[in-house]
Amino acid sequence: MKSEFNIKIISFISHNKKNLYLLTVVFLSLLFLSETSLSAGRPDSFADLAVKLKPAVVNVSTTHDLSSPHSFGDMPKAPPGSPFEEFFKDFFEKQQENGNPMPRRRTQSLGSGFIISEAGIVITNNHVIADADEIKVILDDKRSFNAKLIGRDKKTDIAVLQIENNNKVKFPFVNWGNSDTSRVGDWVIAIGNPFGLGGSVTAGIISARGRNIGSGPYDNFIQTDASINRGNSGGPMFDLDGQVIGINTAIFSPSGGSVGIGFAIPSNLANRVVDQIIKFGKTQRGWLGVQIQTVSEEIAESLSLPEPKGALISRISKDGPASKAGLLPGDIILDFDGKDVNEMRQLPRIVADTDIGKNVKVTVWRKGAKKQFNVIVGELLETVNTKVTKKTGTKSMEILGMTLSTINEKDRTTLKLNENATGLIVKSIKAQSSSAQRGIRVGDVIVEANQVSLSSPNQFLDILKSLKIDGKKTVLLMIDRKGDRRFVGVRIE
Repeated sequence: MKSEFNIKIISFISHNKKNLYLLTVVFLSLLFLSETSLSAGRPDSFADLAVKLKPAVVNVSTTHDLSSPHSFGDMPKAPPGSPFEEFFKDFFEKQQENGNPMPRRRTQSLGSGFIISEAGIVITNNHVIADADEIKVILDDKRSFNAKLIGRDKKTDIAVLQIENNNKVKFPFVNWGNSDTSRVGDWVIAIGNPFGLGGSVTAGIISARGRNIGSGPYDNFIQTDASINRGNSGGPMFDLDGQVIGINTAIFSPSGGSVGIGFAIPSNLANRVVDQIIKFGKTQRGWLGVQIQTVSEEIAESLSLPEPKGALISRISKDGPASKAGLLPGDIILDFDGKDVNEMRQLPRIVADTDIGKNVKVTVWRKGAKKQFNVIVGELLETVNTKVTKKTGTKSMEILGMTLSTINEKDRTTLKLNENATGLIVKSIKAQSSSAQRGIRVGDVIVEANQVSLSSPNQFLDILKSLKIDGKKTVLLMIDRKGDRRFVGVRIE
């Protein structure tokens, strides 16, 4: 039986030898093509690119005085009130009077930067040169130059330096790339000065885009797994065309060293900030004059918005651009100047990048429908608070698991409320109530319910009854907590 089976196999092979050969060739060809396609986007070496780019990447060294000639920061410490305190103070004052120099301590920090013009304009992080008394720029060929600060932007952590160039040296430089076209998975290289080791080159890929790491209102970082460490701050991130697509700024690290999660400021954001600093000495940003918050599912439902998206206006600055255009607290901004606002955090960046004085169309969701307004964008200078109307009555009642009371003079003093504060104070709250689950606390002031200003608990009850009749399951509350206002969607129990 076994021999009969073997005979059949041999017979099959002999009759199909040609076909098996062809199948083998096809299989090997496919395997080769597969290997080729996998390696097509992977460079054999970054050496040529590194040689080309390194001359324009610099080490930034800063020196900071920890004491001034007129301070006693280095004076020996004595217990407060001790007679020795006066003794040391008198001693050091006499030393100064006699012309003897005070002891001084200086601290140094190291970072990275890159040159963007042959005239020697250098880009780095603001935190690299913060509080610096002296700034030095060291090139890859070890030439050292003094540098002065042209301007900085703390909100994006960008600083612009000018190399002092009395001899009219023409410096090597690199060009900005388009960070908007970079994709997750693209190769990138980082060059910088980690731990003072200048000219270090690392490579990786773009791991994610649009990262918010909580550093400021304009967070929009590119995440990379290219090794970035202390000292890399301010250095460039390049694409494979040798264009700067990011400024290496921060890392996520439980240990303090690289774990493959680094963040870079996108070049399109940085380029705009740098241009303004060079032109005006500061950054000019558009201003709408609103305080905004995220649209939750509960808030979307309470306002009949089909899906939770946009930026919800919780407060409007008096006489600001939004106020003048007719926008109101409770409006949800869905579109600004033709750009969709899908997430709340997108709006500050969009507004900031809009030219000051530009007349833009803004689409909002109000009372179940879209409305469009024309807004003239202002310049971001300072926040202006809105005044509110005066309070009425003094009653208390339990509603939605909260004991609510109108505001009296004692409340104003105890809770440090503005004299114009109005609404209902949360005196107590049940731990398992829907109100507590949405983060409402004792001491909060409920200013509005479904965009109606509250003056009494009975009025609040009437609003809830009306919502129940209409089949609504949530009520939209405006909460004031120590001057900070936000909307909260609470389930109607």
